[in-house]
Amino acid sequence: MDNIRNFCIIAHIDHGKSTLADRLLEMTSTVDARDFQNQVLDDMDLERERGITIKSHAIQMSYQHEGRNYYLNLIDTPGHVDFSYEVSRSIAACEGALLVVDATQGIQAQTISNLYMAIEHGLEIIPVMNKMDSASAMPEEVKDQIVDLIGCRREDIIEASARTGMGVERIMEEIIMKIPAPKGDPDAPLQALIFDSVFNSFRGIIAYFKIANGTVRTHDLVKFVNTGSEYDADEIGVLKIKREPRDVLSAGDVGYIISGIKVSAEVKVGDTITHVARPCDKAISGFADVKPMVFAGIYPVDADDYEDLRASIERLQLNDASLTFVPESSAALGFGFRCGFLGLLHMEIIQERLDREFDMDVITTVPNVSYRVLTTKGEVIDVHNPSGMPPSTTIEEIEEPYIYAQVISKSEYLGSILKLCIDKRGTMKNQVYLTSDRVEVTFDMPLSEIVFDFYDKLKSISKGYASFDYHITDYKKADLVRLDILLNGEMVDALSTLIYRGHAYDFGRRMCEKLRELIPRQQFDIAIQAAIGAKIIARETVKAVRKDVTAKCYGGDITRKRKLLEKQKKGKKRMRQIGNVEVPQQAFLAVLKLD
Repeated sequence: MDNIRNFCIIAHIDHGKSTLADRLLEMTSTVDARDFQNQVLDDMDLERERGITIKSHAIQMSYQHEGRNYYLNLIDTPGHVDFSYEVSRSIAACEGALLVVDATQGIQAQTISNLYMAIEHGLEIIPVMNKMDSASAMPEEVKDQIVDLIGCRREDIIEASARTGMGVERIMEEIIMKIPAPKGDPDAPLQALIFDSVFNSFRGIIAYFKIANGTVRTHDLVKFVNTGSEYDADEIGVLKIKREPRDVLSAGDVGYIISGIKVSAEVKVGDTITHVARPCDKAISGFADVKPMVFAGIYPVDADDYEDLRASIERLQLNDASLTFVPESSAALGFGFRCGFLGLLHMEIIQERLDREFDMDVITTVPNVSYRVLTTKGEVIDVHNPSGMPPSTTIEEIEEPYIYAQVISKSEYLGSILKLCIDKRGTMKNQVYLTSDRVEVTFDMPLSEIVFDFYDKLKSISKGYASFDYHITDYKKADLVRLDILLNGEMVDALSTLIYRGHAYDFGRRMCEKLRELIPRQQFDIAIQAAIGAKIIARETVKAVRKDVTAKCYGGDITRKRKLLEKQKKGKKRMRQIGNVEVPQQAFLAVLKLD
């Protein structure tokens, strides 16, 4: 056990975590030169296309130092705020962390929040200043920021460049010298924490775990504490680039177990594995249950695919434990699922993965957050979507979730950032200059305001320099109304939204204009209306396509033409009464991109 080191890499987006992991893997010869490709741990097509890490990836490396062979278990983590749950699970499986800071950008918001998470778990932190080869690096300023943040000595900060490989050897030595070996008793009853799992269509579910105490051997009879199910450990092993079977794993090891589990509900991330014959006294305290921030309905385009969609989401949930879902139905879209996501990027990624990995065509409804409704009878109801709203006569008050938002940016963009936050109903709480030209602003603001396009707007007004992090604080009373969209007098429940009264008129008008462009013209007029209760606040009309019935009249009296037009008018009138409108998929997505 003294030769094992478990560590993860934490940093903000684009600060070079995956590239640094590449250099470590090359240095320890974990990857053959012919198998090597950049971002070798990002094995999903989506991750490579977008250049972001979505999943944490565990891998074992072996390294010789002063004549001893060390086993290093590295977990590369995502940097985006929407995948912070992945980071929290990685941190729970480690004893140390490399804190990577970009020398050209300095400390960003996500770096700070991930660092605090690591310190809470008592991890040993090794500060690394990356991208030192860049012409725009500011080593002295960034060192000051790191010293302020974690209180280390200036000489402890490792200057490195993941691209060129500078400083990587020193990082390796620091990992071995500073990060403590895992504690645990190999002879105690088995106690192993599941931190991730994947579905394999041939072998069933493969669970990844870290052993806190005890030893496990192939073909041992093991039990999952939370679900109480018992299994035969068909194959255990360690995670290299490919899975490598082993006969024995003991305390401190990170590995995988295959036991032919077919039902995804039986494997829960954060569960504890123990022996049936000699169980442990108590389960390891796993991770806090994840709180979804954004809710949206996911419906199959073809109603017959409902069961396939359920199976796909369940399998996806194995690999991404922060996804939550419950069945729901809608008048317009049939049966589907109400899914909870950690943010808009997370929602987009899930939609892409459903399409690529499971070949599912889905419609996603307008994302929203959950509200708390206090009724006149004194009951408290959680409302996840507008159609679940009780009648307005029974509502005493509506409360919406508020967040504590932290924005770090260059001071030249401060004015436009303050304007953006105040437009989004934010209240400024604090403003601190971290250095002469970097400022941290904290706001109290409603979560529903940042769901749509806040992050994109923040990035564009700050030319990509502002970083943003948030956590939910509590619920506060809000003046909200339910905005419905009516097509020919019929409500389309997938387009309904709960919205702040002051923004409702403007939003309703823009929504009607957008739908007028997207809905194809029919043989009859289509009225598009935005309504609050019985009050219509905006209207647009998609004009009818008319057949030229008078084309055959040449010359003669005008009454002949009039007669034909009157006849057509009667037909149109009858048509409008029975005509129904097809709403294209783009219309549902248009709401997200109104600006």
